[in-house]
Amino acid sequence: MTVRASAGQPTPPSPRERSDADAPERLPTVWAGGAFAWGTRTFVMAIVNATPDSFSGDGMLGDPAAATAAALHAVVDGANLIDIGAESTRPGHTAVAAADELARLLPILRAIRASVDVPISVDTSKAEVAAAALAAGASLVNDVRGLTGDPDLAAVVAAHAVPAVITHDLPPNVREDLTLGIVRELSRRLDCAVSAGIAWEHLIVDPGFGFGKDWKQNLELLRRLGDLRVLGRPILVGTSRKGTIGRVLGVPEHDRVEGTAATIALAVANGADMVRVHDVRAQSRVARMADAVVRGAPAVARTWPGDPPG
Repeated sequence: MTVRASAGQPTPPSPRERSDADAPERLPTVWAGGAFAWGTRTFVMAIVNATPDSFSGDGMLGDPAAATAAALHAVVDGANLIDIGAESTRPGHTAVAAADELARLLPILRAIRASVDVPISVDTSKAEVAAAALAAGASLVNDVRGLTGDPDLAAVVAAHAVPAVITHDLPPNVREDLTLGIVRELSRRLDCAVSAGIAWEHLIVDPGFGFGKDWKQNLELLRRLGDLRVLGRPILVGTSRKGTIGRVLGVPEHDRVEGTAATIALAVANGADMVRVHDVRAQSRVARMADAVVRGAPAVARTWPGDPPG
């Protein structure tokens, strides 16, 4: 807590400070594929879509070279991990069989794994796909169904001793408080994951922006994101180019960079530990700037070409 020099009175704690003070202590997530020291910074997850029908129009199906170039650029631009998905989860998407998902995924995954040294997560809800991806070099599972879509997926995650993102994907109960309902369901899913043998420190929660929720509920969820800190697990936020931004600004997917930036800054201020983004260069800068405000200024000031002395 800081002190005003003029009045000598403590400033009120920020929403993040209040939620951090109430939240259980979170140990770092450390595994063979990497490490995340929660609370030290906001980690940036870069999206690589190995699909023909991504909602944002950036699918790279059948083009490992282009996907690898995108992943390399993402790392240079500030990504801490790469998230590869080969089945769209956009509204109205067509489900694909595990064999088709793997045919899309593995060539791109292997090419990226050979070219970058950051962790790679596989965005899938299928145990068969996750097992093959982990064998091919992925080291984290990001499941938008929260380990509820495939009864064997939790066992695969546990057997490989890797982290997993547990997402909330259900329509809210209109008779229940929004974030209370999300916390209850995520808590249930966390318990199931631990019962399946996944280490508590390996679990990350995602409130599921756009999954089962309308645009106004998504705005409320972002505003009240700190309520999820009670779960005691790091929070991943995926608002990048989502429809909520379009509903507010009236712009299509490719024109939602600024809207995404606003949601990223607010997410960091309200408790996010990781953000999943398309436009890595812009959004990693947003995350770093937000971190400087809510977590503390960098130890050393940066300079730029033409920076005047002093």
